[in-house]
Amino acid sequence: MQAVPHDVLPPDPFADDPDDPARAFLDPEDQLDEPISPDERTELLADLSDLAVYQALLEPRGVRGIVVDCGECDEPHYHDWHLLRASLEQLLADGRMRPHEPAFDPNPGDYVSWDYCRGFADGVTANESAY
Repeated sequence: MQAVPHDVLPPDPFADDPDDPARAFLDPEDQLDEPISPDERTELLADLSDLAVYQALLEPRGVRGIVVDCGECDEPHYHDWHLLRASLEQLLADGRMRPHEPAFDPNPGDYVSWDYCRGFADGVTANESAY
């Protein structure tokens, strides 16, 4: 039996089906399948590249992922590395992210902010270039 990574989503059986019954539940603004702009694409590719660096530096130190403060619900959202990567890749491919299950009972000490990751990576780079 072959293991399947849990960041791989099954194909949507209603993909590109104009009669998809779930369309009735979407917000009309969500139904605008506008492609992302070239600038947004460039930013997403940079974020994916940065994410790979941050994971390589911080995962061995016990950091499980990134925490993001949600502007809509005023709650922190905890994203494991693989989940955040999958979400960014989906945004890059589809122009939007599907809803996903939040982390179950996350330990806030296992997650850091994007700014922390950037500062940590900058510190490592500065330290390595000093020698």
